[in-house]
Amino acid sequence: MQLLELTPAEIAFLTPAAVAPDELQPRLTRKLAATLTARLRMTVAMTAQAVANPAAAPALPVWTPDPMLAALWLTRRLGGQRVMGAAPFVPPSLIHELDAILAECWLDARARSTLPAAMAWQITAADTRATLALQLPHPITKMTRWAQGVIRHG
Repeated sequence: MQLLELTPAEIAFLTPAAVAPDELQPRLTRKLAATLTARLRMTVAMTAQAVANPAAAPALPVWTPDPMLAALWLTRRLGGQRVMGAAPFVPPSLIHELDAILAECWLDARARSTLPAAMAWQITAADTRATLALQLPHPITKMTRWAQGVIRHG
């Protein structure tokens, strides 16, 4: 039996779509803004920032929220309205929430061949301006195992 050649439509259907290596940051930015808006009960705008010199790749994703974001999280989650000062520590509940968002976003995305070393955002919520940074592990398989563990145990 002789096989027929594929039509252009069939070839297009069977060819995997090219995934841009930086597709993760825009998706993660939207998901972070939406989740923080819901959790803080106020509009949160996030703008991606360039990361000049990322540090060496960590074993697990590392979030670095600034003290103003920690203070905003604590104030709003405890029912307060106005942020006064900066928090001296980062609440574990904030890191847990950020991990869950990253894990969902990572596992929902199509397979990718590259992973950015780091990402950063400028956050604006009411009168508060804060920053958030993220360092990602390499290789991609390590990131996938981490994300699956967060979802499984979260």
